[in-house]
Amino acid sequence: MSTEIPEREISELPAGYRGPNLSPVGLELMPHKFAQDVYALLANIPPKDNNGLIAGSRAALVVDAGITPDISRKIQQAAAGLVAVPVRYLVNTTYHGDHTFGNATFPDDVVIVSSQVNKNNMTDLAYEKQTRSGNMHDHAALLDEITVWRAPDLTFTTYAEIDLGGRVVQLHHFGPGNGPGDTVVYVPDTRTAWTGNFLCHTGVAPMLLQGGPQPYVDSLRRMRETLPNLKTIVPGHGPMGEGRAAIDGLVAYLERLHEEIAASVAVGRTLEETYAACTDPWAEELDPRLAAALTAYPIPAAQARERLRALCRDLHRLNILATYRLYR
Repeated sequence: MSTEIPEREISELPAGYRGPNLSPVGLELMPHKFAQDVYALLANIPPKDNNGLIAGSRAALVVDAGITPDISRKIQQAAAGLVAVPVRYLVNTTYHGDHTFGNATFPDDVVIVSSQVNKNNMTDLAYEKQTRSGNMHDHAALLDEITVWRAPDLTFTTYAEIDLGGRVVQLHHFGPGNGPGDTVVYVPDTRTAWTGNFLCHTGVAPMLLQGGPQPYVDSLRRMRETLPNLKTIVPGHGPMGEGRAAIDGLVAYLERLHEEIAASVAVGRTLEETYAACTDPWAEELDPRLAAALTAYPIPAAQARERLRALCRDLHRLNILATYRLYR
């Protein structure tokens, strides 16, 4: 049974897989204020990309850059309208293009920061565009605008701090999760973490794109131990949530996924038999806490629930496939 992290994310998809719609068409950013100069910039249509804005007395920091130049400019315009100090830092929570293609649209004097592992994965623009185009649904042509993939200027291994002037922002790489280099941005004075693809609201399915359940669980446990005062997470996609509940829920999901697929492989089940044998947490209704969080969006709550439930079932089947292939 392998626990090694593949060099590239899985390209095989379950039959009928649609995946998240990350097209920026219709995307607007809704500011949510945690404290003076600390904001979540929430996509109006889940699961399109969220961002963050954190400022001190000297400088501001943006979390993630958006998928196209237009979205990157929209993020920068939002920052200019919300805080009085200039954006000097941009943190990439992952190397994925929907979080990093907008890097090149930020001014040259903005320092881009991420884990070294993320930077290591930012070398093949053509391949990354091809990979993300599957999540653009009917708007893949928008990626033709991306001609430069600007990599981070400054990297770290497991931990770094950025002093914005009276406010210190912590950067953590707890280990592999959705990808090998997931970076978490934590603001201690608001007890808020921007978690990218590493951690979503409890009840939202993860995506095992580049590794298995067991290393991911280890990374989540390190996060839980390192950030005992964590209150709120702002994920890269979907609604904000309570941090400890999100960690505990994802650990439970991944542990069960590991156990069920390891058992299937041990008795020689086929992939189709494994799909049938694995528990589907989204066969019925969404987690009530997640359903309540969806009421904050400017779309009918019932529509938001059904869309997200269908997406989570899709992602769950992808997780089964990825783990089955890894364990065979």
